[in-house]
Amino acid sequence: MWWRPSRSSTRDRGGRLLASLLAGLLPGLLLAAGLVASADPRATARDGPAVLRAPDPREGHLAKLRQLTFGGQNAEAYFSADGRRLIFQSTRDGRRCDQIYTMALDGSDLRLVSTGQGATTCGFFFPDRPQLLYASTHLGSPDCPPRPDPRQGYAWALHPAYDLFSANLDGSGLTRLTETPGYDAEGAVSPDGRHIVFTSMRDGDPEIYVMDADGRRPRRLTHAVGYDGGAFFSPDGTMIVYRAFHPRTEAERRAYEADLARNVFRPTWLEIFVMDADGRNQRQVTHLGAASFAPYLHPNGRQVIFASNAHDPRGRGFALYLVNLDGSGLERVTFAEGFASFPMFSPDGRTLVFTSTRHASAPREFNIFIADWRP
Repeated sequence: MWWRPSRSSTRDRGGRLLASLLAGLLPGLLLAAGLVASADPRATARDGPAVLRAPDPREGHLAKLRQLTFGGQNAEAYFSADGRRLIFQSTRDGRRCDQIYTMALDGSDLRLVSTGQGATTCGFFFPDRPQLLYASTHLGSPDCPPRPDPRQGYAWALHPAYDLFSANLDGSGLTRLTETPGYDAEGAVSPDGRHIVFTSMRDGDPEIYVMDADGRRPRRLTHAVGYDGGAFFSPDGTMIVYRAFHPRTEAERRAYEADLARNVFRPTWLEIFVMDADGRNQRQVTHLGAASFAPYLHPNGRQVIFASNAHDPRGRGFALYLVNLDGSGLERVTFAEGFASFPMFSPDGRTLVFTSTRHASAPREFNIFIADWRP
């Protein structure tokens, strides 16, 4: 599920407005599950080759920055295990909600790999076989799912029709992996290909689960009241990093539970957490009191890269940050105006891919960028 800020406003602990989270630049997240007013899908989107872009002078970690997509809304790009291709979601081809595509690292050889029906989110490659993973609502309806009522404030829709599916690299051989009632999405595969981590509402609260790659033996890892999701395995498979919202007051808890009864979640703030791959040793990494999400562990096993609006008193701009696992050494990575999120390191840690509004040619446009990583 990915973050598309809307025009409604909420307020976090520090009093900063989590207003439109880009005031209409991204109309609805991560998450796919919560589409608000989106960009015109009829807008022209062209494919590679990549265009070299100059990074902001303050972006010392980025070299040879390249733009891979041009037009529309493109997000959540993740590397294949060999580092040669990317899987991502997009509203291109005149579609009103996201579908899953793959492409080469220069933005060429674009392929639709999902069904073209319903809404999809969170594509991921299996590392040990020629298959991919994604979540989709197409079994519930071929149409885009309904959006949350914007008059009720900004919210993510946790659509019960979302289920996880595996497929061959060309989209054939579609296999349903989850069948329990309620939201099942936000999946990622372990480095050995044996397990899938995902978010589910099968027990009534959005929690993190792990299951075998064939969908069998699901095990619940988190148990705190609140939203837990957006999880990824560490490159060595020993840890899981994720985002979480755990209500701090009785009023927050009541509001959260009332929203869940309507299958929505209002992300007024989120923090980054990490745990062992079996769910033990859960600990909070960030304490920013902001909307921090989309974490990914660096292959060095010591640092997490993530997105946050902690730098913006209005809560509208999002940048990438780097932090040590113990919460020390917080460092801002990107400085371009607008939105940057969904970072992922290549398996060798030498390349970073992320989503950004930089160089957008139209409002509400999001594109995929890739850069060489300077430690």
